[in-house]
Amino acid sequence: MIPGVPRAWRASALAALFAAAAAGAVESEVGRPEALVLEVDSLARHQIVAVGRDVVIRGEALAGVAALNGSVRVEGSVRGGITVLGGDAVLAASAVVDGDVNVLGGVLRAERGARLGGRSVAYPTFSRAWLTLLEGPSLGLSAGSPLVLAAKLGLVAAWLALSLLLFATGGRALLATAEEIAHAPLACFATGLVGVCAAVLTALLFSAVLPALVAVPMLVLVALAALLAKLWGVVAIFHALGSWLVRRVTHRRVLALHAAVAGVLVLGAVKFVPHLGTWAWSAATLVGVGAALRTKFGRREPWFSPALPGIALGGR
Repeated sequence: MIPGVPRAWRASALAALFAAAAAGAVESEVGRPEALVLEVDSLARHQIVAVGRDVVIRGEALAGVAALNGSVRVEGSVRGGITVLGGDAVLAASAVVDGDVNVLGGVLRAERGARLGGRSVAYPTFSRAWLTLLEGPSLGLSAGSPLVLAAKLGLVAAWLALSLLLFATGGRALLATAEEIAHAPLACFATGLVGVCAAVLTALLFSAVLPALVAVPMLVLVALAALLAKLWGVVAIFHALGSWLVRRVTHRRVLALHAAVAGVLVLGAVKFVPHLGTWAWSAATLVGVGAALRTKFGRREPWFSPALPGIALGGR
């Protein structure tokens, strides 16, 4: 085992947990509106969607019910499914739900007597900031919504803290990855694209072939490896971008950490631009993942050891 490698991996894992915790803390309950209530003997023919407020179903909802940054309580009946992002789903004893119940960033509580016709899935630890960014536009939130802006600010702050942590624990390896980005960005992009596609196909293969008891741990490992590659690579992107911009503007070299902070601020500003921010961060993620894979997280060693001299395939 080469000295220093486990330390870098541990730093990346701790940084992932810190980033998730920091992003999940971005939520303000000040000025929360009253709950959206479907009263007894009332009928809703179309989907009920609430953003930043709770939903209470006491009547009959013929379509689905969705809540972002809010909880759903069902005392009547829902003919469709229930989707709760950043809240809880509570089924009273009189509740009847024909569809599935999916809860991300909250818990599902069903009282005795509640009837659920579909599947129920709950991920309590899922970050609300991520949910806001991923699902907010589909539920009607604009790019300039205070909730979306707050979530983006929280994620930028998390990336800044992550950069400080990784440079404090694995600076030389990060610089090696950033140099790879500066010298071969297109090759890093291609490698990252292949790596992401391979991770997705591997996850699909595990899900389809392996039994659940084996597939779940393997999927967790694939997801963790992809997350570590993204965290490491994007921080290297920050340094490469910041260093390039500072040299172009001031014609001077700066400290590695200062360059990384400049890159965070620039890409963070781009994140607030609708559409462009999504494409820019997606491209940066692929380049960063590719650089992490090409440099083996800054170690610049081959992933597979070459054959020993004098030994050929076939035993000759």
